[in-house]
Amino acid sequence: MKISKTNAVRLLDRDNIPYQLIPYEVDENDLSAVHVADQLNEPVERVFKTLVLKGDKSGFFICIIPGAEELDLKKAAKVSGNKKCDLILMKDLLAITGYIRGACSPIGMKKQFPAFIHESCREFDSIYVSAGQRGLQIEINPAHLISLINAATAYLII
Repeated sequence: MKISKTNAVRLLDRDNIPYQLIPYEVDENDLSAVHVADQLNEPVERVFKTLVLKGDKSGFFICIIPGAEELDLKKAAKVSGNKKCDLILMKDLLAITGYIRGACSPIGMKKQFPAFIHESCREFDSIYVSAGQRGLQIEINPAHLISLINAATAYLII
């Protein structure tokens, strides 16, 4: 299978950050991180999803959380310096990030937004995040990801 390089992969290569590209079978009816974890045969706690939010003060920012968990909007607002925040509308995802639903990578968005990753990422030698296209994940050391996207760790889930 020929794997094309995404923006995320090009940035990892540019900075000589070690990673693995892991393809998986896409189910257009189930783009969840739980499905991805099943396809990778990995615990869902290691498969992180990227959520894009807009705060009332800071504007756009991203939260990266374990795939089966639900983001606590109050915690996200607090760590990002906002009084309140909401997930962006799905129809706006491509215009804001350059990525589509089911393929939103925390790496290589149109603009680098403030990033917050759930602290549980530090429990693993590697985690999975989207490579920027459906059917492709990046396995990466969380410390490398944190450094690359200048993320802060925080407790973000309900």
